[in-house]
Amino acid sequence: MSFKSFIILVLFFSGISTASFAQKVSLKDSSKGIDFYLGDQKVLTYQTAKEPVPQGVKEAFSKSGFIHPITSPSGQVLSRIQPADHYHHYGIWGPWTRATISGREVDFWNLGDEKGRVDFAKVLSKKVAGGAAELNVRQNHLDLKAPESEKLAIEEDLRIKLKPADKGRYMVDYTTTIFTKIPGGILLDDYRYGGGIGFRATELWGDDNSVILTSEGHDRKTADGTEAKWILISGKTGSPEGKSGILFLSHNTNKAHPEPLRVWPVGQYNGKGNVFIEFCPIRHESWEIQPNNRYSLKYRIIVFDGEMSAEEAEAYWRAFVK
Repeated sequence: MSFKSFIILVLFFSGISTASFAQKVSLKDSSKGIDFYLGDQKVLTYQTAKEPVPQGVKEAFSKSGFIHPITSPSGQVLSRIQPADHYHHYGIWGPWTRATISGREVDFWNLGDEKGRVDFAKVLSKKVAGGAAELNVRQNHLDLKAPESEKLAIEEDLRIKLKPADKGRYMVDYTTTIFTKIPGGILLDDYRYGGGIGFRATELWGDDNSVILTSEGHDRKTADGTEAKWILISGKTGSPEGKSGILFLSHNTNKAHPEPLRVWPVGQYNGKGNVFIEFCPIRHESWEIQPNNRYSLKYRIIVFDGEMSAEEAEAYWRAFVK
């Protein structure tokens, strides 16, 4: 570890920070879902209501159970839902794509195929304590083409916990736990999309005004299919600093850690509004989910305005897994 990284860690753990640590967190119900606040500012929403689709778009693309918007500390919206190129993209979310159930293929990701879907089911708990706001929800993964009738395939308990961080930033812990009661279990087939945590960024970001960097030094040109402990996305915004960004951290207890990535390449959709990244634990190897066992994946998100260095990103990851 370099001397600079060591100093960053010392500052991180000693609690030396800006006044942001004193910001109060709160949860508020809204017509769309549950809003997380830092002080008087709403910074993210977990949506419990199904989002209506644009006129002329298939109703199957309507969905609940995702995070949007997620904003930078200065209020810049960093996520996007229902882009015309992928109506099934929803801010921050993570459905499985190719799954095998009793010999049949079920797809929970591509909503338009109407084979499967994932939606909010119920709130399990919510609380504000210790300077953090925490929401626990159940999400249902539905097998829409099951013999005889629609069937519940996977139940997911999702925990979203928000608290202030240093330098005016904030962090979100995103922990997903899945389980099934289907006899014989479910095979989550290896594929370049599916599960983990996915992020479709603001339509304002593209090849010319945003940057991607991974823990292994890869950028947008080379990151796809590689493995990483963290991935950093930043780009031009209307913040006072002129930039904002979001850092995704994968916990070292996650399956296939360091986790494989799906990163859209340079030139996708003419280089405009084309920022999509995902931690995809089943990219290179299938995952067998046995009935009545619980399987967890842990992620942390750091949201910021301005710049974040690779050394800072590494320090956040070390703090996360400590």
